[in-house]
Amino acid sequence: MSRLIVVSNRVTLPGSSSAGGMAVALNAALRRKGGLWMGWSGNIAAEEEPLALIRKEVGGITYALTDLSQTDLEDYYYGFANQVLWPIFHNRADLAEYSEARESAYYRVNALFADLLEQVLTEDDVIWVQDYHLIPLAEKLRQRGHKSRIGFFLHTPWPPADILFTLPHYDNLLRGLSCYDLVGFHTENDRNNFAECLVRQKVGDLNGDDCRAYGKEFRCGVFPISIDTAEFASLADRDDDLQDRFCRLAGLDVAVGVDRLDYSKGIENRIDAFNRFLQRNKHRRRKTVLLQITPKSRDKIPAYQTVQKYVAELVGRVDGELGTIGWVPVHYINQSLSQAELARAYRRARVGLVTPLRDGMNLVAKEYVAAQDPRDPGVLVLSRFAGAATELGDAILVNPYDPEDMANAIETALDMPRDERIKRWTAMMERLREHDVYRWCRDFLASLDPPRGLTAWLDAAKPVAG
Repeated sequence: MSRLIVVSNRVTLPGSSSAGGMAVALNAALRRKGGLWMGWSGNIAAEEEPLALIRKEVGGITYALTDLSQTDLEDYYYGFANQVLWPIFHNRADLAEYSEARESAYYRVNALFADLLEQVLTEDDVIWVQDYHLIPLAEKLRQRGHKSRIGFFLHTPWPPADILFTLPHYDNLLRGLSCYDLVGFHTENDRNNFAECLVRQKVGDLNGDDCRAYGKEFRCGVFPISIDTAEFASLADRDDDLQDRFCRLAGLDVAVGVDRLDYSKGIENRIDAFNRFLQRNKHRRRKTVLLQITPKSRDKIPAYQTVQKYVAELVGRVDGELGTIGWVPVHYINQSLSQAELARAYRRARVGLVTPLRDGMNLVAKEYVAAQDPRDPGVLVLSRFAGAATELGDAILVNPYDPEDMANAIETALDMPRDERIKRWTAMMERLREHDVYRWCRDFLASLDPPRGLTAWLDAAKPVAG
């Protein structure tokens, strides 16, 4: 009997407050088939301490965790993954801070993961690697003789060739991806960008889903990630005391934005756009607020510190210029909220502002839609440069680099008649019901392991009771 092995940089244990839709779906698949989830424990080991796997059995799943040294954390995670790959994958090569030490740590930690994973692998295991932190992992496993089916899913965008090629030794990433049996992207555009890199580098090409590169044959698929649509809708429907959290917003038209504090999210542009909207719609003042929920993220990285400072100053300026004793135009919250609290915030908002400068998918857009009241839904204002825009075309699509365009969209959303709001919401919600996170998980696994996938994996990602 084959097992599913999931590998990610961090592991989310069941019941964790940070467990999102992807973690729920992967846990469901692991429980259905039996399997193992491996990743970093979140703990720091002493530099001289040999690293080992720490196993935990929870709900029929084995979690295999490893510590990392402070050096590896700084150079692999904060360094190469998040100060080199993250900006490049989000088209911000100007923010990439490459060094040989960081690159070396990235490949060293991937080799460490391969060594540790090798201790628990069996011949029939099916391996699913998650995200940009672990691109070289399949190559490291192949070098150790493993012939298991190995799939990879990228949760960020894949950049155009001219952006990727600013990275020294970018071809190592391309070669690493060629060692997988299946490489998954959010959108067709991401897959096309990857194919362009292969062609421009003259190392391979893509024909439909079939790819040839570096003398290897593998498949590239489009698998747009989603949310647990039914669960999120039910959270918004619950009648509990969470609504008291938003009592100060009673009687106001609320626009909501929910983002990690990250330069790719376009938070400054959004606040600027809301300011412009209020400047030219004076009748909306004291009646409309922007609720911006922005937990801090990677605050050890200088680029994130800069964004944090600028956004805080911008909020203060707008509130100072337009606010009154009884009304603050921008409510800025630097805290994480629970899924239930977010669902209630989305339900309360007449406008959902999801305007990243670049995003692989952006699940906030899908959560906002799922949380709406079917009888009186709000309106989603969505960046054209979020992967979600390829699925949620009934949102008001905007250019996040153009504050005037976004200001116009806010006005259009607030003025939109109920019939049109319901029509737009219904079309998007039908898509989300059909293509939820379990569908994403099921489709990827069926494509990764076709001989067994059509029978063994099709039910793997359905919710499991208990």
